[in-house]
Amino acid sequence: AELGSIDAHCRLGAMYYNGDVVQEDQPRGIRHCQQAAMKGDVESRHNLGVTEYNKGNFELAVQHWMISAEMGYEDSLNYIKDVFKEGHATKAQYAEALLGYRDAVEETKSPQREEAKRLTN
Repeated sequence: AELGSIDAHCRLGAMYYNGDVVQEDQPRGIRHCQQAAMKGDVESRHNLGVTEYNKGNFELAVQHWMISAEMGYEDSLNYIKDVFKEGHATKAQYAEALLGYRDAVEETKSPQREEAKRLTN
């Protein structure tokens, strides 16, 4: 993590937050997740949303999930849909997340990937 590894920050964040192998230190875990998220780690961004949701910070949770959904992270899109149903997200936010998710998935498509998928199935 000291060298800026996104994966190291993500793993350390989960370890400290949950107390896996190390003494639980949730603020330290969150800081590691924030570092990974700021460097583009979609799972860390999603997990920050979960943390905020669990604290009752629904608006901030939705903001995190909007970012990760627009990066193509389906779990975040589903969480936004769920909090929309609960009344903690707007229809416009859900629509924006859905469009962003769709665009991110479309960007990853290519004829070569489609051929590889066809050959492996």
